[in-house]
Amino acid sequence: MDERMMLQALEEAGKALEEGEVPVGCVIEIDGTVIGRGHNEVEGRGLCTAHAEMIALAEASGAVGDWRLDGATAYVTVEPCYMCMGAFYLARVGKVVFGARQPRSGACGSAGDLCEKNLYGHDIEVKGGVLEEESVLLLQKFFARLRVEEKDRRDARAG
Repeated sequence: MDERMMLQALEEAGKALEEGEVPVGCVIEIDGTVIGRGHNEVEGRGLCTAHAEMIALAEASGAVGDWRLDGATAYVTVEPCYMCMGAFYLARVGKVVFGARQPRSGACGSAGDLCEKNLYGHDIEVKGGVLEEESVLLLQKFFARLRVEEKDRRDARAG
């Protein structure tokens, strides 16, 4: 089931890539049914909190009619940051599955570790590396495109 759900998260990440956003996608499920999905929309919304996870959490809460998402699993293409892991704790998500590690901001062991904190008296099971290669490839594609665009801008200025 982890790979099947992560494929859906990768589809969301692909949408972010098409929109020029950092390609991160998230789906949230309970009992095999997706109740929330999202992809990064930080640039499009002009909002620093418009991470894939936050958007998926809002949709999931709306779907169940409660902010408590007991028994839910979140599938994220990239290791969640502190903000998103904190939100997963607050929503009482039971498990987080992610693809690629995020050395700069990952809160599941890379830049820091919120996973062992038992925040708010709640534990979250965490599993990383699911479809990691596919997640990394999307990120590499995005950043390669950015480098080309930046080079084109420099060349245009140099004239």
